[in-house]
Amino acid sequence: MRRRLTVLGIGILCLVVAVMTVWGTLFLWFSNIESEIVRGAMAGAFAIGTILLFARVKLRRRALLAFAAVFAVLATSYFSIPPSHDRDWAPEFAVLPEATVNGNLVEIRNIRNFEYRTETDFTPRYYDKTFDLDQLQGVDLVTVTWGSPAIAHIMTSFEFADGQHLACSIEMRKERNEAGSMLSSMFRKFELIYIMADERDVIRLRTHYREPREKVRIYRTRIPVVDQRKLFLSYIDKVNELARTPEWYNAIEDNCTTGVLERTHAYHGRGHYNWKVLFSGYVDEYAYELGVIDTGKPFAELRELSLVNPRAERADNANDFSVRIRKGLPRPAPFTLEEFEAPR
Repeated sequence: MRRRLTVLGIGILCLVVAVMTVWGTLFLWFSNIESEIVRGAMAGAFAIGTILLFARVKLRRRALLAFAAVFAVLATSYFSIPPSHDRDWAPEFAVLPEATVNGNLVEIRNIRNFEYRTETDFTPRYYDKTFDLDQLQGVDLVTVTWGSPAIAHIMTSFEFADGQHLACSIEMRKERNEAGSMLSSMFRKFELIYIMADERDVIRLRTHYREPREKVRIYRTRIPVVDQRKLFLSYIDKVNELARTPEWYNAIEDNCTTGVLERTHAYHGRGHYNWKVLFSGYVDEYAYELGVIDTGKPFAELRELSLVNPRAERADNANDFSVRIRKGLPRPAPFTLEEFEAPR
C-alpha cells in the first residue's frame, strides 16, 4: 500500500509540474516583451530547461526547489502586471461608458452607435441618453455564434416602454492593431470593457459587416419585473467601477458569459457556473433548461425562430431596428416572484 501511495504521489507531482511548466511557457510567450524572438527564446529555454533539470539532476528534491524558485518568479511577475486605462486603444474600444443614477433616472454617457462601412472602416459615434427605470419592461439574452458551435459571444439587451433597447456587450479591450485570442487573454493581455451600445451597432456589426457573417439570436427572458431593475443597476455599477478602476479580461474567469452570470447574482439568478457556461455556445440551451426563456416550443424550434439575421438585414439602419428584428419572436410572460423562487 505504501508503495502504491508513493507511486500515486509521484504521478500527481509530475502532473502538477507539467501543468506549471505549460503555464510558465505560455506566460513567457505571451508576455509584453516586444521581440518575438526574445519571447520565443525565453519560453523555449524555460520548457527545455525544466525537462533537462528533472532528467539530469539526480537529487529530485534539488530539482524541485530550483523549479519552484523559477516558477515563483514567473508567478510574481504575472500578478504584478497592472491593468491600465492608459493605452493606445483600438478606436472601437477607446471610449468607456459612464453613468449617473438619480432616483429612477439613469443617465448613460458614451452609448456606442458607430456608422460602419466595413468592420474596420467606420465613423465613431456616441450619444448620451437618460433611461427611466419605471419604463424598463424586458431583458433579452443575445447569443452570437460563428465557427465552432461550442463558442458564442453573449450579450444582454434591456427593453424600455418607448421601444428603445440598450445592449451591453462584455469584451476584451484591445489596443490598436492588437489581435485578440482566448488563450492569450489568460495571461493579462487585455483589459475588460463593458460596451453600452445601440443595437444598430453591436447587432448590425455582426449581421452586416463581420466576415464571415455571424449568427445573432435573441431570446426574451422571463426575469421577474422587479429583478430586471436589479440586473440593470448591476450593469451600471460595473460600468462605473470599470471607469474608475481597470480590470483584466480572462477567457475563463472574467468574460462575456461569466460577466453576465455574475450580474445575475444581483437578483439571485438561477444560473450557476458549469460546462455550458464555459462552452458558451450552449448558454441558450442552459437558459431553456432553467426555464428563463420561452419553453413553449422545443428548443431546436425556438433556436431557429430566434435567429434575427434576415430581419436585421431588412431593417438595416431603421430607427425602429430593435422592434423590427423582434417581430415573430415569442414573448413569454415574466415570472412572478413566487414562480421564480419556487424550488426546481
